[in-house]
Amino acid sequence: MMTLAYVIAAALVAVLIYLGIRYFVRTSERFGGAQVIICPETGKPAMVEVDARRAGLTSLIGQTDIRLENCWRWPLNKECGQLCLIQLAVAPPECMVRGVLMKWYKGKECAFCRRVFDEPNLMDHKAALVNQEGITLEWSEISLPTLMKVLKTHKPVCWDCHIAQTFRREHPDLVVERSYVKQPSCSRPDQRHRMNSQSNVPSG
Repeated sequence: MMTLAYVIAAALVAVLIYLGIRYFVRTSERFGGAQVIICPETGKPAMVEVDARRAGLTSLIGQTDIRLENCWRWPLNKECGQLCLIQLAVAPPECMVRGVLMKWYKGKECAFCRRVFDEPNLMDHKAALVNQEGITLEWSEISLPTLMKVLKTHKPVCWDCHIAQTFRREHPDLVVERSYVKQPSCSRPDQRHRMNSQSNVPSG
């Protein structure tokens, strides 16, 4: 009986592995190959290749991460923002935008708390941005046609600061501003006592 159970379990595992490998291969083929885009920085055509392996692996966990693997302008311009990703037609627009935003945030500081973004969270507590008027926004408020302009004029903001700034803007009557006043240093009681005693001793 136990042998039959082991056989069934092994068969199920083998099927799952087979389906995973098949899905990974098909996904990699879907994202593979070179494509011609218009470079947002130069306005000229350039040929790029998507990192098909990364796209295939991340698609297995439900959130496809699209990034470039090669570009004609590399390696001299390898640190570009990869804004050309939104021109590719290999995945839904939200997948392409996510790849652009991951690249844009990485290494930058939050405009308020100065915390450095390493791997920004774009799933639940999503990183936000602030415009030139100091108003924080979520990416759901940004339309795709304006994305490239926004990335040039706005600054990154972490989730915590976005929530704090939104609360401050929407409920100013509940916000209490506290200014920090540096207190004079206090001596210990025994030191103050000795100082007072010394000051009461008549001179000469």
